[in-house]
Amino acid sequence: MDYLHYPYPSSRMTTVANKGMVATSQPLAAQAGLDILKQGGNAIDAAIATAAALTVVEPTSNGIGGDAFALVWTKGKLHGLNGSGPAPASISIEQVKERGHEKIPTFGWTPVTVPGAPGAWVELSKRFGKLPLTDVLKPAIEYAEHGYPISPVLGKFWKLAAKKYKEVFKGDEFNHWFETFAPNGKAPEIGEVWKSPGHAATLQAIADTNGEAFYRGEIADKIAAFSKQYDGFLAKEDLANYQPEWVDPISVSYRGYDVWEIPPNGQGLVALMALNILNGYDFPEKESVETYHKQLEAMKLAFTDGQSYITEENHMSHSVAELLAEEYAEKRRALIGEEAITPEPGTPPKGGTVYLATADDEGNMVSFIQSNYMGFGSGLVVPGTGIALQNRGHNFSLDPSHDNALQGGKRTFHTIIPGFLTKGNEAVGPFGVMGGFMQPQGHVQVVMNTIDFHLNPQAALDAPRWQWMEGKKIIIEPTFPTAIAEALARRGHEIQVQLEKGAFGRGQIIWRDSETGTLYGGTEARTDGTIAAY
Repeated sequence: MDYLHYPYPSSRMTTVANKGMVATSQPLAAQAGLDILKQGGNAIDAAIATAAALTVVEPTSNGIGGDAFALVWTKGKLHGLNGSGPAPASISIEQVKERGHEKIPTFGWTPVTVPGAPGAWVELSKRFGKLPLTDVLKPAIEYAEHGYPISPVLGKFWKLAAKKYKEVFKGDEFNHWFETFAPNGKAPEIGEVWKSPGHAATLQAIADTNGEAFYRGEIADKIAAFSKQYDGFLAKEDLANYQPEWVDPISVSYRGYDVWEIPPNGQGLVALMALNILNGYDFPEKESVETYHKQLEAMKLAFTDGQSYITEENHMSHSVAELLAEEYAEKRRALIGEEAITPEPGTPPKGGTVYLATADDEGNMVSFIQSNYMGFGSGLVVPGTGIALQNRGHNFSLDPSHDNALQGGKRTFHTIIPGFLTKGNEAVGPFGVMGGFMQPQGHVQVVMNTIDFHLNPQAALDAPRWQWMEGKKIIIEPTFPTAIAEALARRGHEIQVQLEKGAFGRGQIIWRDSETGTLYGGTEARTDGTIAAY
């Protein structure tokens, strides 16, 4: 496992521990997870505690009204949990168009889908947790009730959101967002203490009732009443009928390792398709125009297929097996030449987010991701609850012939994806890169940095990133090698330097040395990220 010790230059050192580790984008949330580990909880308990705390200490990226996905390694097996909610049963393409929309709007009630995150916490706790949910959610409740000081990156994105929302939110239904997140008419400043008593009360009710209050009780009543007041589609029956789904993770073999993702409706399949294409090449060096060119072309081809075919699995016109077939990977690989191409979907043969990783000394490891989408989500906050509702339905298509066409009770193409790496029958560990459509692109870069280029976890995250946007357009970080960027431009790639760090995702990694049990963690310099360990 040479990538655990490889002395590649990095802005920060890899964190090393052996009892337990929590890696995420907010120090207070990481500490919440570590506290639960020290109280006798396992990695699953720590993941739930961290996720709940993140809804409080990083509301710019996730909330109680969002979705979640998890990959859980326990007792030698990897389990997948799909905690994404469907569109309301009553919604339809015709009704949305009758309201004057040619595509799903970004804000308001139309893009709101059933929140899955609280159900995911409950399901994880019930199946794999050691401590009661009342103990596990306590740190998050305390942060919400007593407040915490705003950290630098969080404060920046909060202020940007408040400025934007003042310009675009016109209806009364958005007033509760400002009451909750801009109580003095502006976003809280960096260092200012912000608290949300309604948020604390909601988390307490979820803990006390194991989620029943949220989906079938008093909180469900409040959500449904708010929806009805503004002619929303979401009804109490949609909440009552919701249940997270345990799923079998999907994988590809990449140079002796297995890379695992959640199956569709998540976009993890995009990362696996790209790695399948890249499996056909050798990459002797990282900083090479050939390496980057092939990465970019493979990602374009995989993403174009993903945007065309990924939705809830039983609505896909091509199966996961077909899209991951070696025959199809060869067909797509053959399209990669010396020049940049404009990708089109192929025909397979028939046949605004937070990420966290946890590990304990029993061998349990969790890869967990949670999001409201596009920052705060729909702009709707259920009065008095602190619940910011997601706008995940924005990804649906209003084209009835599209695989991801809007339909009542259907789950949409989902951007948030946790990743996991194994070798043989051993866990290597969880990894993830949050950030919309950057996520599978970040997964590919982190996996290749680890396996092909032997970078330790911190260096694998710190390495300069690229992101394919559309057509031949590629954005790169300012630290990306200039000579390689110029060489890529000569091959037809439309290269643009992007100064905004948030465009390139924010990741976390925990690898376990199978021989010693030692944990090695990396976190992001692109956010307020930290690793709590002991």
